[in-house]
Amino acid sequence: MNEVELLEIFTDGGARGNPGPAGIGVVFRVKGTTIASFKEYIGETTNNQAEYKAVLLALKHLKDFHYKAVNFYLDSLLVVNQVNGIYKVKNEELRPLYQQIKDNLFFENVKFQYIPREKNQEADRLVNQAIDEHLKNQS
Repeated sequence: MNEVELLEIFTDGGARGNPGPAGIGVVFRVKGTTIASFKEYIGETTNNQAEYKAVLLALKHLKDFHYKAVNFYLDSLLVVNQVNGIYKVKNEELRPLYQQIKDNLFFENVKFQYIPREKNQEADRLVNQAIDEHLKNQS
C-alpha cells in the first residue's frame, strides 16, 4: 500500500437516550474519497462515551494504513477540546477512554478538529445503521 500524505478520519458516536443503545461510526478518506469505513454497536452507554469509543475504533484500524499525517474530524466539541488539552477530563467514566486514546497516539502528525454535525453525515449514518441493525436483530 502506498503512503498517503494526509489521511482524514471522521468519527461519530451516539446513543438513543443518554444513556441508551449506542453505536459508533468511522470513515477514512484520502483526498475526499472514502477508502474505508467501520461501524459497531457498543451496547448501552452515553453519547460522550460513544464519541470516545469511535476514536478508539479508528485508532484500532489505523495500523492498517500508511500515511504521513492524520486529521481526525469530530462533531463533539467536548471530546476535541479534551483530547487537545483545552478542557480537563473531569468525568470518571470518560477518563479511562481519554487515557486509551492518549496511549494509542503512536504517531506525531495528528490533529483533532471540531466540525459541525452536517459535515459528519457519513459517520453519523454508520452510527444509526449499527444501532438499527442491532435493534432489528433483537426483535
